Amino acid sequence: MKKLPDISLEACRYSHVLEIISNKWTALAIYAMEDGTIRYGEMKRRIEGISQKMLTQTLKQLERDGVVNRKLIPSVPPITEYSLTPLGESLLPIMNMLKIWAVDHYDDVKQAREGYDSDKS
Repeated sequence: MKKLPDISLEACRYSHVLEIISNKWTALAIYAMEDGTIRYGEMKRRIEGISQKMLTQTLKQLERDGVVNRKLIPSVPPITEYSLTPLGESLLPIMNMLKIWAVDHYDDVKQAREGYDSDKS
């Protein structure tokens, strides 16, 4: 009898969850909401290099995934505020662990990459 793969992109819930947080803009948007509700314009200013289109797409996807709440305040001009849902807040300890790991080990990764690249050239 042929053994079925135990790692599958279709069946693995882990891979589906990674889709939520693996995008660099998603992680940065979540970090921007870490301290509470934030207006769209403030988030755009805080996340270096993100375009308006990419921020809008990222926030829509996070809202669709149940990670972000969007609140439209009618005014002139309209104000849009974003905050993490309880589901989104549950990601913060995990993402903060990744942030700590990155701070602690980025130099090691950078050195390994440079060594690998110099061996290949």
